[in-house]
Amino acid sequence: MTESSTTKIEGRNAVLEAIRAGRTIDRVYVASGGDKDRSMGRIIALAKSAGAVISDVDRRKLDQMSETGAHQGVIAVASEYSYSTIAEILAIASERGEPPLLVICDEISDPHNLGAIMRSAEGSGAHGVVIPKRRSAGFSSAVVEKSSAGAISHIAVARVANISAAIRELKSAGVWVCGADSGSGSTLWERDFTPPIAFVVGSEGEGLGRLVAENCDYLVRIPMFGKVESLNASNAAAILLYETARQRSLKQ
Repeated sequence: MTESSTTKIEGRNAVLEAIRAGRTIDRVYVASGGDKDRSMGRIIALAKSAGAVISDVDRRKLDQMSETGAHQGVIAVASEYSYSTIAEILAIASERGEPPLLVICDEISDPHNLGAIMRSAEGSGAHGVVIPKRRSAGFSSAVVEKSSAGAISHIAVARVANISAAIRELKSAGVWVCGADSGSGSTLWERDFTPPIAFVVGSEGEGLGRLVAENCDYLVRIPMFGKVESLNASNAAAILLYETARQRSLKQ
């Protein structure tokens, strides 16, 4: 894994989960009087035990520091997120004795969407997420940390130079690669997601890139019964992940 510089984590859940996950927290800024709040007191106690410096500051200072506008009275300065490799993600699945389950984000530029995908991936039991180094929301954004509700501290993420190459690596390891495409002929209900699988979710505006779609083993669509043509990226990822969890639970 690689690690560099620092990042801001905003909001009570995000900060709490970062501490629980063992992230290196350098300093926690807390709104004056926050230690009188039970949930904030717990965060402060855990942060102190982890070696973080606690700074009691005016709420206006937090407002100035905040990138999300929703800091909930606490902002932590932590070590930058440590990325994993695809091999390490597959090793996590092997250690759990489970068929691999991953999400590949093809140019997801909205940090709210990326954070929400992390949350769904962690909650559904996925083993990791793959994002590109370019044309993607980065983890340096406090918005991603906040939107994931702390899940980002518990899910392995590989940051790769080329998504198509990452797909080929997964396929060579025996993982099926399924692209989410609103124009695909088959629905998710027609497919078996119990084998090792990685779902590719495309960008908010363009969907899957042509080359990425061609590298997938197959494409699926999520049926739409209203007037809109498709769901946003994070909703699509959540549905595919939980359909996989449902199918795998029935097979146990």
